[in-house]
Amino acid sequence: MARLGELIYTPETASGAAISKVESHTPKIKAPDKVKAGEVFEIEISVGPHPNKVEHSIRWLEVYFEEKGRGFNPIHIATIRFEPEYAEPSIKLSLKINKPGTIYALAYCNLHGLWEARKEIDVEE
Repeated sequence: MARLGELIYTPETASGAAISKVESHTPKIKAPDKVKAGEVFEIEISVGPHPNKVEHSIRWLEVYFEEKGRGFNPIHIATIRFEPEYAEPSIKLSLKINKPGTIYALAYCNLHGLWEARKEIDVEE
């Protein structure tokens, strides 16, 4: 039996038929490369272009933060569910971190499974 992490597609691990789905299914994370400790900043996460029909759509996004040096990671930041045909898979979040780390975004397509993207963020003290 595979571990869940082995079932998540990334641009680096996609193979076979999944290669043709990388661009349309991998979350895109827009975030600063460096932020000031304790100051609020915005990130944007989107998926697509992707169909948005009941029979084929992005159903949810989850956002996590892996904080460098923290004993137990990741920290769950948000889960956002999308109603097909009404809501597009695009979100903006305001975050505040004190240590550097990595933002992870997971997107779930009801036909093509789980897709992951990540972005490192440095913190200036």
